Amino acid sequence: MVTQRPEGSLQLLADVEHELSTLFRRSRSAQMMMARRVHPEMDAAGYALISQIELGTSSGRAGVRASDVAQALGLDKSTVSRGLTQLESLGLIERVGDPDDGRARLLRLTEIGASRFGAMRAQRQADFRAILDRWETPDLADLARLLARLNLDLS
Repeated sequence: MVTQRPEGSLQLLADVEHELSTLFRRSRSAQMMMARRVHPEMDAAGYALISQIELGTSSGRAGVRASDVAQALGLDKSTVSRGLTQLESLGLIERVGDPDDGRARLLRLTEIGASRFGAMRAQRQADFRAILDRWETPDLADLARLLARLNLDLS
């Protein structure tokens, strides 16, 4: 449903688009820096892959299927496969047997991958806290609510 907006709201929409573009650009740059913290040879795409693997195994699962990683990230399986090969060669992930299907292989972080990713995540969270600690609680609540709404609408 498209609503008719007052004349001034067109500028507001342009302002939102500009701020989101700035945020996405900074996010890409930050993703590259975070990837380098995990491993100097890892690229931003590897960061997305390793993040998804960590997310998929954080609930105690034995591992995550490559096809699930590809689907979650909206990427082609061949693209994901190349990135996973790089992460494996860097010693950050490993392929293990699926306890539920002996033919399938699952992905999980190696001990060093988990350690490096955990250290990077702790630093990232500390960086965010340092910024957002200056914000008032109602502003944080509004930001969380509006970002959740935007993410839901984008999905």
